[in-house]
Amino acid sequence: MAALAVVPGIVWAQAAAAPPAATPSFKEVNSVEARVQGCVTCHGQSGQGTSNGYFPRIAGKPAGYLYNQLVAFRNGTRRYAPMNYLVAYLPDAYLQEIAEHFARQRPPFAPGKPLQVGPEVLARGQALVKTGDAALGVPACVACHGAGLTGMEPGIPGLAGLRPTYVAAQLTRWRVGERHAAEPDCMQRVANRLSDADVTAVTAWLSRQPAPADPSPEASNVVRMPLACGSQRRPS
Repeated sequence: MAALAVVPGIVWAQAAAAPPAATPSFKEVNSVEARVQGCVTCHGQSGQGTSNGYFPRIAGKPAGYLYNQLVAFRNGTRRYAPMNYLVAYLPDAYLQEIAEHFARQRPPFAPGKPLQVGPEVLARGQALVKTGDAALGVPACVACHGAGLTGMEPGIPGLAGLRPTYVAAQLTRWRVGERHAAEPDCMQRVANRLSDADVTAVTAWLSRQPAPADPSPEASNVVRMPLACGSQRRPS
């Protein structure tokens, strides 16, 4: 029995002397992975978004865009109570670090959930996205959001991979004045020129597009901006 009593002591001593297992990065207090745990609860571990479309994909979007949205939530110019509360007391540097972290992420795109609409609706959506509607003063979506709809540096988000319910909801919020951007607010101007049918058409067409081979946003101002936009410096 004496020998048996010694063995546990030896085992315990060896275990106590052994180096501790590496701490996962998200448990390191000063790591960015730890700092974004409040984000990933809703937006996914890599910012891939949720399948129901309520929480959008934020991975790979320009850091400037993500930072602007975080500041808007903090300042109350963009309103969604959980986000307003989450970032209320975070300093600029903290928000910038969060934005840059998610801008670097490249998780795979989730399978799409196409809206079921007729061919004429899809044709209208494709026309608005690809060429716009000059009669309405609506520029093509690709003119600002990039040829591959992956966004444009520094402040225009990609549309690829967003759920149709989210796209429709945001366009509607701009139309009714619930969402704002830096002046001049080009998105509010564009959204107010769209009808309900146009919103459905754009949303439906986007919902049917395959994931881009390269989700990276385009370089800043590779095309001339069709409208002055507060989030994007217009080339002279």
